[in-house]
Amino acid sequence: MFVGEQPGDQEDLAGQPFVGPAGAMLDRALGEAGIDRSRVYVTNAVKHFKWRPQGKRRLHEKPNASEIRACLPWLQAELALVRPRVLILLGATAAQAALGKVTRIGETPGNVVISELAPHVLVTLHPSAILRSETPGAREARYRRLVEDLAWAARHGDARAARTS
Repeated sequence: MFVGEQPGDQEDLAGQPFVGPAGAMLDRALGEAGIDRSRVYVTNAVKHFKWRPQGKRRLHEKPNASEIRACLPWLQAELALVRPRVLILLGATAAQAALGKVTRIGETPGNVVISELAPHVLVTLHPSAILRSETPGAREARYRRLVEDLAWAARHGDARAARTS
């Protein structure tokens, strides 16, 4: 099970998580890690798109603690239904929502966490953080780290892509 932070503009319009640029990056990383996206559950911790207008664009704004808490019952219900073997928390907002505490991702993603939420819980970068990297080198390094983290998840879960000989 993958938990992102909140829908982006394209996700909000489509009504589905991870269908915009961050979703394309997640799909690419999942493929490289050997995870079949059709075999994993993908959701967001915050269910609404918080934004501010800038001309014709809707710009993302970080949800606050009360907005995260307001959406928690939905996330808890999803966790109870899915009962994931591996839970991947993509970004600080997802980690805060699921774990109940502020978690900094920074330059050290790949934090394995002990939690009753799942046998294996991993906090890692959100794909949108990779897209916002300041340099191509930083973007590539963060992307490689995300793929490494997803490969760890593949080793501990059962969502590997079917392999043909």
